[in-house]
Amino acid sequence: MSGQRGRGAPGQVKEVTSLANPIVKDIRALGVKKYRDQSGTFMAEGLKLVIEALDLGWEIRTLVIAKSQKANAAVGKVAARTVAAGGLVLEVSEKVLTGITRRDNPQAVLAVFEQRYQPLADIKPAEGEVWVALDRVRDPGNLGTIVRTVDAVGAAGVILVGDTTDPYSLEAVRASMGSIFATRLAKCDAAAFLDWRRGAGGMMVGTHLKGAVDYREVDYAGPVILLMGNEQQGLPDDLAQACDRLVLIPQAGRADSLNLSVATGVMLYEVRRAALKVTG
Repeated sequence: MSGQRGRGAPGQVKEVTSLANPIVKDIRALGVKKYRDQSGTFMAEGLKLVIEALDLGWEIRTLVIAKSQKANAAVGKVAARTVAAGGLVLEVSEKVLTGITRRDNPQAVLAVFEQRYQPLADIKPAEGEVWVALDRVRDPGNLGTIVRTVDAVGAAGVILVGDTTDPYSLEAVRASMGSIFATRLAKCDAAAFLDWRRGAGGMMVGTHLKGAVDYREVDYAGPVILLMGNEQQGLPDDLAQACDRLVLIPQAGRADSLNLSVATGVMLYEVRRAALKVTG
């Protein structure tokens, strides 16, 4: 993609006023999964989020800032860090920002980063760790919210199984509220996941409407792999049968199921209960 500079090359600052600029067109294309996959990059919005990414060791490939924010000290520091690391800084109009993000009132700062996926073979759940495996999650808002919850409870990371929505879509990144930068991610198909599971150790727990055990009655000691099913279909038989325990979240009202991100949050707070203490 245009505007992607090699590591070690000196950074640059450019002023851009047109959506027809080839670098802007490349960044705008990151709103489409095909182009994110081709480039291995994604964009994230918001000064706070971008600062968090830098502080967590992520490098900005391209930083886009509103010209009206050039005098902002915090924005200036981010721009300086980007240039020092060999990145590109674009100073643009609000019109260009709106065109890139495809929404009114865009954030004054956005950045392009490289995607990060951990090889599944490198994941070896350790004592006390919790990994969340998501089977064919389809909604980017659900995925981003789950990533945020994984970060909040101190879980180890997320494994995306099968044909899932893209965690690096703008919608998922927004929903994660920056937790995408603090959460380890892996992705694989169902067959690879089941093969990995056989050697991963620990206990795999799946939520299922036919679960025989109340989720609050399970001892979640040791490494835990929490397997959550697709929003509409739940867990398929092959994944359900691979679980050591199938659990049910009881309900008293008329709703027949919980939203996936809510159910995952309920489970994570139960699994991580012993590690989550109120202090002060």
